[in-house]
Formats: sequence, C-alpha cells, structure tokens
Amino acid sequence: MAYLMAVVNQKGGVGKTTTAVNLASFLAAKGRFVLLVDMDPQSNATSGCGLERHELEAGLYEVLIGQRDLGQVILPTRIEGLKIAPSTPALAGATVELVEMERREFRLADALLESRNDFDYVIIDCPPSLGLLTVNSLVAADKVLIPVQAEYYALEGLGQLLSTIELVRGGLKPNLEILGAVLTMFDGRNKLSNDVMQELYRHFPNKIFRSVIPRNVRLAEAPSFGQSILQYDPWSKGAKAYDRLAREIMERENSF
Repeated sequence: MAYLMAVVNQKGGVGKTTTAVNLASFLAAKGRFVLLVDMDPQSNATSGCGLERHELEAGLYEVLIGQRDLGQVILPTRIEGLKIAPSTPALAGATVELVEMERREFRLADALLESRNDFDYVIIDCPPSLGLLTVNSLVAADKVLIPVQAEYYALEGLGQLLSTIELVRGGLKPNLEILGAVLTMFDGRNKLSNDVMQELYRHFPNKIFRSVIPRNVRLAEAPSFGQSILQYDPWSKGAKAYDRLAREIMERENSF
C-alpha cells in the first residue's frame, strides 16, 4: 500500500508545489511508482508536469463530486514511473459544492482507495489555504510534509497550520502524523535564513529534514518549461537538494 503524503502550507510562495513535483520526480527516478495528486485549483503541479490544464477533459473536480473514478483521470507524465491526477480550473468550484455532500471531508480518501495499491508513493499537492480541499488532502494522507520558506513571514502562519492538523487528528484522522518540515529557498549567507532554521528546530524538534532546498534560479525556471528540475537541469544545486530529500524520505520508510 502506498506511502501517502500531503505537502501542505497555507502560505503561498513557499515552494510547496516545487517540492511536490520535484520530490515525486526523484522518487520515480529511483524506481518507485509515484502518483502526484494536484489538489490546488491553480493547477501548477499539473502544468509543471508538462500538461495543459485547459486542454484536459476531466480532473480531480469530477472525481471529488462523483462524476469520475480516480483511475479515469490519472495520466502518465514524461518521467517513467510518475503519474498525475491533474486539476483543472473547475476544481475551484469544488469548495462550494463539497459543503453539501455526504462525507465531504473524505471525498479524496474514498477516491484513493481504488489506486493506493498501484503506487509506492502518493504525493498530494495541497492548495495554499486551509479550506475543504486541504482538509480532504489531510484526511487522505498518512503523513504531512511542510515546506517552510527561509523568511520571517513564513513562520507566522505555522501555528495556524499546526492547529488545523490537530483538529483533523481530533475529529477526522487520529493517526495523521507530521513527517517533518523542509526548509526551502535557503541562502546560507543570509542571517535571516539561519534564524528561521533555528526557529523551525524549536517548532519541530527531531522533525527537520537534513536536506535543505537552496534558493536556485534553475528551480524557478523549470516549471515554465513544463519540467521538473530532474528534467530541466539535473546537475543544478536545486536538483541535488531534491535528490537528497527523496533519499532521506526513502530512508524513513522503514519506520513508517
């Protein structure tokens, strides 16, 4: 059964989708079967895998409202072993329609039941909010990976995110665990980056990944070409950092 991980931070611009896409790519490159689930209506993970969201016939919106099974919308990517459940612009409307549905917080978890055995990893890219789409993602997940940008304001919403995770644990998914936090956009020459790292250690003792994602131009360029950093520039600092993160997560499998 798949190791199911939600990549979540309600603050935008912290490297959440970059982390989801590149982590999925490097895990697939290491011989794992990976499903990337794009739960963000902005569809950046979808376009980052080389798909044009406006040209797709269906996506996760149709799955969540019960019009399609998940297997009907899963698509291959250019990376062997990596598939994606894409999002389309319609997904933005799901937050309204889900409110009146039965088991509204479990729609994604229920949909994933049919596919979990087909993959080693399922990675969910959550929207930058704490609404129903994110709650669905947390309920479906076994573990939570939190990318945190190495800037002061990135820490401000951390308490709210942790409170949301505790609420989901208390009422919907008691066994949901925080896998850890990964520092993104890090510049070791910057005192603030180092201060943020120390603050993270205070919030997440023993749960900070050793792999740190640097601020890297090549990482920022790759999505505009519909590619992961593995495809765009596998020798860049950003690629090497995500390769290390993938290895570190695989090392933790034994304790899962």
